[in-house]
Amino acid sequence: MTRTTFRIGVMFSTTGSYSVVARSMLNGAQLALAEVNAADGPITLEPVVVNPSGDLAQYRALARELLSSGIRQIVGCYTSSSRKEVIPCFEKFDGLLWYPSHYEGFESSDNVIYTGAAPNQHVLPLVDYLASRVGTRAFCVGSNYIWAWENNRIFREALTARGGTVLAERYLTVGDTEFDQVIAAILEQRPDVVFNNLIGTSAYAFFRAFRAACRSAGIDQPNEIPVASCTLSEPELQEIGAEAVDGHLSSSVYFSSLSSPENAAFMQAYTAAFPDGPVVSADAEASYIAVKLLAATLAQAGSDESRLVRCAVANQRLLAPQGEVRIDPQTYHAWLTPRIGRSSAGGQFELLLEARQPIAPDPYLVQSSPRFATSMRPPLLRMVKS
Repeated sequence: MTRTTFRIGVMFSTTGSYSVVARSMLNGAQLALAEVNAADGPITLEPVVVNPSGDLAQYRALARELLSSGIRQIVGCYTSSSRKEVIPCFEKFDGLLWYPSHYEGFESSDNVIYTGAAPNQHVLPLVDYLASRVGTRAFCVGSNYIWAWENNRIFREALTARGGTVLAERYLTVGDTEFDQVIAAILEQRPDVVFNNLIGTSAYAFFRAFRAACRSAGIDQPNEIPVASCTLSEPELQEIGAEAVDGHLSSSVYFSSLSSPENAAFMQAYTAAFPDGPVVSADAEASYIAVKLLAATLAQAGSDESRLVRCAVANQRLLAPQGEVRIDPQTYHAWLTPRIGRSSAGGQFELLLEARQPIAPDPYLVQSSPRFATSMRPPLLRMVKS
């Protein structure tokens, strides 16, 4: 059988302040590429891999370079700032960005396929968990860009709708690791929980510094002032280090500890392909999903022309490591399964809660507005472990 080869772009910052997660994302994409090309299917994928090194100007330049070379489909970006930087390039060349990262929502582009979680799939489930089981007084800290600004806004509105309050918000430059003033403010306020939207090296340094400060103050940090995130993943637990790795809450659609035949096969293949790591993350799984869905879509469309790909993508279903995934034809976001996990000393997440089934993406929170507390979904979630 004659196979058609499609060139695609793969764009992740495998160097820079958030390189650990980005390297796991590249690994996830490469594993899917290898599986697609090894299968007896109608297409093969020829990747062109680029590294913007966390530089926004490089994201823009490399996206333009790939698209102007005739590539129409690119899997990549981790941060929201990088995604927003390149979208105008995709609009100009009518390409498609397959964006494999959880994000803050309030965006819908005909030139983006979103395979990571929307806010109703990670922020709102976390608020419901915290309000019902941890507490309603929160302190927000984040990296100073759109991801943290918007996530904190959604979190604040949702928590307020549940009768809670955000005591303060603090923002630091991406890569900043000086937290003395922020931690002093947290200890003075004594919130029930810290909502963390720091990324990369800033996040790892914060977890270590906050644990050390609490220990010095005689505070059992994991139990008295837990840190909750929508970004924390397994490779980052390794970066935090053994002295501060346990007891952190994470809201995600995937954890590597999930028990299913699909995840077992994924973990075995990933570990064999990348024995030097980084270990699997939710974003690595989202990158794997993006490439798998892209390949199935190209096979059906018989073309990488964006109009045909957009039409074909809504017909795809994938039994992914996290469970069933499909793309919503109205928003081009994915149906995903929300989960809450707690980090352990072994560098894994214990599953605490999970949705009974994939839930529809709601990027603009039209159906699940935190302003009016109409969201969640206790009936959709089941307790796994207390």
